[in-house]
This record gives sequence, C-alpha cells and structure tokens, in this order.
Amino acid sequence: MDDHAVVRTGVRRALEKLEKFDVHEAASRAEAFAQIARINPALIIVDINLPDGNGLDIVTWVRSISLQTSLVILSLNESDEYVLAAMNAGASAIVQKAAPMSELLASIEHALLSPQTFSASDIAGAIKRTRETFGLSQRELQILSQLHKGAPLKEFADSLFITESTLKTHLSAIYRKMGVKNRVQAIEKAKQSGLS
Repeated sequence: MDDHAVVRTGVRRALEKLEKFDVHEAASRAEAFAQIARINPALIIVDINLPDGNGLDIVTWVRSISLQTSLVILSLNESDEYVLAAMNAGASAIVQKAAPMSELLASIEHALLSPQTFSASDIAGAIKRTRETFGLSQRELQILSQLHKGAPLKEFADSLFITESTLKTHLSAIYRKMGVKNRVQAIEKAKQSGLS
C-alpha cells in the first residue's frame, strides 16, 4: 500500500520475482482496509504516510487481529520516532524508501519468518538515542533547549511562531516524558542528561 504508483510498481516487480505471492495494490488507507478484510494477506507492505491517514493505523489494526501477518512499513522519514512508532504499532520491519531493494527483500524474508519480531537498519541506535532524549520530538527538544532563557510564555510562544496554547501542550508533553513537574525540574534534568 503506497500512494505513489512508481513505488508500488517497483515493490510489485520485486515481489513477483520471488514467485511467492499474488500481489494486490492499494493507494489509500480506505482501499487497504477493504482489501485486507477481503483477502486476509500473509504479507502487507504499507507506506507510513497515506493520503487519507497513517499507515501505522493499518499495522495496529492488523496486528490486533493477527499475530501471524507479516507487516513491513516503508518510510521516507529516517527519524527514530518513526522507527519506534513502527515497532510499537506491531510492525515486523521498517525500511526506508531510499534503501536498496535488497534491504526491502531481506526485511520481507525476516517478516515472513518471524512476523512478531521487529527489524530496522539501526533499531539499537534508535532505542539508545530515544532513551537519551526521553522520547521527545524534534520540536519538543527545540523547546526544551530554550527553556533556560526564562521568557514569559507569550513571548516564548511568539518566538516559536506558535500559540501560547500550543506551547502549553508541548510543555505538558515534555514534562510528562521527562517525568518532571515544572520548568525548573525540566531544565535541571536536561542539564544532567546533556541536552542543554
């Protein structure tokens, strides 16, 4: 499942060479749900970003009803967040779209052999880096790095070109992920962790 026909064609050709699969395509989340319900496939390859939603929703849904389905995610984004989100959704593997076809095929083989385990090119690094950054997004890390300046919320929000309400939402998420209660504790913990 991918909204780009070129990507779907490339993946289809690679799978047809394996001569193991009847290949079905979907260009959207809605099409994917309909086909999965009708076909009950052994292997699903899904783009993380679809025009009508998130491919992770498909992975989560399929994994909730089948532990044996092999689920491989394709992504343009190489961020640790995406890798860990794929793992937490129940995917068998995540592969970057820029990766060589051999990597995709190896991930498919892994997924078919062991659908409930997860593989990614740098999963250990992603987990380590996320632990070091408390699972904060890039935006949250940016906000955390500016906390020590002590600017009033309105001024802080304006400097980030976001509303005060959005900033408060980000701060709540930062405090929750870091296990702290306020700005002072977040600044101290960030210093101890080398984040500021």
